[in-house]
Amino acid sequence: MQLKYVRYQDGQKVSYGILEGERIQEINGVPFQEAAAVRTGRSVETGDVELLWPCEPSKVLAVGLNYQSHLEGQSRPTPKNPEIFVVPVSALLQTGGEIRIPPGASNVHYEGELVAVIGKIARRVSVPDAARCIFGFTCGNDISERAWQKNDLQWWRAKGCDTFAPLGPAIAAGFDWKQGRVETRVNGSVVQAGNFSELLFDPNVIVSYVSQYVTLYPGDVIYTGTPGQTGALKPGDLVEVEIPGIGVLRNRVAGS
Repeated sequence: MQLKYVRYQDGQKVSYGILEGERIQEINGVPFQEAAAVRTGRSVETGDVELLWPCEPSKVLAVGLNYQSHLEGQSRPTPKNPEIFVVPVSALLQTGGEIRIPPGASNVHYEGELVAVIGKIARRVSVPDAARCIFGFTCGNDISERAWQKNDLQWWRAKGCDTFAPLGPAIAAGFDWKQGRVETRVNGSVVQAGNFSELLFDPNVIVSYVSQYVTLYPGDVIYTGTPGQTGALKPGDLVEVEIPGIGVLRNRVAGS
């Protein structure tokens, strides 16, 4: 059975809950704990609270060049292993938050993606065991400043500026990624679309590979790569990443 988990703020209180339509059923603890299955009996409307990014990761990782359609037009060979990079946790942004283009940025692009959320400690796990370490999936947008990505030695600011990692709105546990797809829209127009069956390295392979070198903990997230080509954003744009069965990650773009 698929359940959708959200993290939200109601006044001064931050809680996790199960999303049912437009209503959130509050739960004990965090979704990765067994006690989280216990509902408190309290519920709120989504419109009465602020949805936050749906978990609190100790680390954020991402995969580059993970669709053949994204490799097209680039002078890069098909990777032999998942190409991993690290994004600072401070880059996370909730649905509804503003993507802020920083001073000096000239070519900021969207990248709609499927994001795997870890539910169990993963340390040197096999591919089959990696599948059991994934709690669920959510939507992500790997915002990228292409000029900095090309010219800087590291991607610390090209991929890691504040607000450059929108995440949410919900974690779908029990989501069948093999049948899923992602669509990115800017101001209502479709600018990216891809099926997860097209991934060069699927989520289980990615988690297994990462775990050989870096221990993953419950709540950690991995952006799995973007399909097709990307384009520049400008202040005022509305960018949406939709994965049917998970939801729509929606963010407005603002200047610095």
